[in-house]
Amino acid sequence: MIVSAEHTLIDPTAMSRIDSSAEASGISIASLMERAGQAVAASALSHHPQAVRYVAFCGIGNNGGDGFVAARALRDSGADVAVYVFGDVAKLKGAAKQAFEGCGLAIEPLHSYTPRSGDVVIDAIFGAGLSRDVPAEVADVINAVDKAALPVIAIDLPSGLCGRRGVPLGRAFPAERTITFMARKPGHVLMPGRSLCGVVEVFDIGIPHRILREHAGSVCDNHPALWRDAFPKADEGTHKFKRGHLTVFSGPSHATGAARMTAMAGFRAGAGIVTIAAPLEALPVLSATLTAVMVSVIENEQELEVWRDDRRHATYVLGPGFGDFEKARRFVSLLKDKALVLDADGITAFKDDPKQLFAVFASDAPRILTPHEGEFGRLFPKIAANADMSKIEKAQAAAAASNAVVVYKGADTVIAAPDGRAVVNTNAPSYLATAGSGDVLAGIAGGFLAQQVPAFEAAAAAVWLHGETAQHLGPGLTAEDLAAAVRPFV
Repeated sequence: MIVSAEHTLIDPTAMSRIDSSAEASGISIASLMERAGQAVAASALSHHPQAVRYVAFCGIGNNGGDGFVAARALRDSGADVAVYVFGDVAKLKGAAKQAFEGCGLAIEPLHSYTPRSGDVVIDAIFGAGLSRDVPAEVADVINAVDKAALPVIAIDLPSGLCGRRGVPLGRAFPAERTITFMARKPGHVLMPGRSLCGVVEVFDIGIPHRILREHAGSVCDNHPALWRDAFPKADEGTHKFKRGHLTVFSGPSHATGAARMTAMAGFRAGAGIVTIAAPLEALPVLSATLTAVMVSVIENEQELEVWRDDRRHATYVLGPGFGDFEKARRFVSLLKDKALVLDADGITAFKDDPKQLFAVFASDAPRILTPHEGEFGRLFPKIAANADMSKIEKAQAAAAASNAVVVYKGADTVIAAPDGRAVVNTNAPSYLATAGSGDVLAGIAGGFLAQQVPAFEAAAAAVWLHGETAQHLGPGLTAEDLAAAVRPFV
């Protein structure tokens, strides 16, 4: 996975190491702070030129130092600026102390702030490393600003937001805009942090990118630059068998809709041939509603074994509308060496004994699990219950435990591989939350696996394309619309 600073997500601990490495390389923290504060001031003037007063809330760490620089720059531009400080300024150190001394503005204690009409707030109380609930004094000011509906520009992260998990620590500013530096953090993209951050602007303040790469890790936002090269290139010699044969399992006749949407999505995502494997009694419904998608009767293990042993049948989707949990477990065990997307009922079938599934997944065949919140909790109960883990960390732990790529679905879907790679998806609109959309996602992933795209790249690309297709369709879409609108990458 090729990672650039544009797409990298760097957690607060790693960012602290980056700052230390930058300082060790001869770059002064004061110079970085100056560039950061100037960037904040420029953004404030650009987006809120009508402000009656800019109000800087500053802490006594380096985040506060950025705020002092921003306040000075705003004053130098001719703006009316007020500075309120949380903490004892006598405890300021290093570059933050230097920024405070150079600010040249009178300061007031934070608790004395009273909102005024026309105020624009610069939030520089806490940085990304906050690990405890915000003090009551800060929570009171957040509440007052929120009640007054004042615009907030947060420096690095809204104060009170955990930079690693993206969750409020008691209370957090709801920012209109967040200015961060060099790279985003998980808290900028995980929910509800993404909503609290508003528009995120990333400014390069001069830390060499080689230092970022040394400490960045393998977590990114989801973007085509990370996986596009994993897709096969179309050429004149391409034929349907070369593009792969995808098999989608169906449930009984009254529950074939999910499999049909999955199959159509897989077809439109680029699989060369798609077959729905179904019980005999579902054949009339499927035959009457399908054209290009083929149908084959597979009711028991013997019939599946015959189908599986044909080497052309290498890729499968099991779960959408399947229904029969016992049968699902038997079928999954027979597909242990095949590329498989396990979704919906296929996941729930193992809720009472997840280790049975993990034992089947011990080999290195390409596999993708697509649990939503409830399914994730049933399959990985201890991981799901760990409130100290971020959604990224939970997905990574689940992928390692299951030896499969895990697509932990939601507004902030996380895709994680057993080797620790992870991406967070941010392009899915809220109206994608509609019945059947997950079946379409499973089909897209299966279509990519059929084309021999590696499992992690196939899953990440499927989630991204799912979101892009929904955005193209707009509000009011249905899963049927979504399946019909899927188009392969070219």
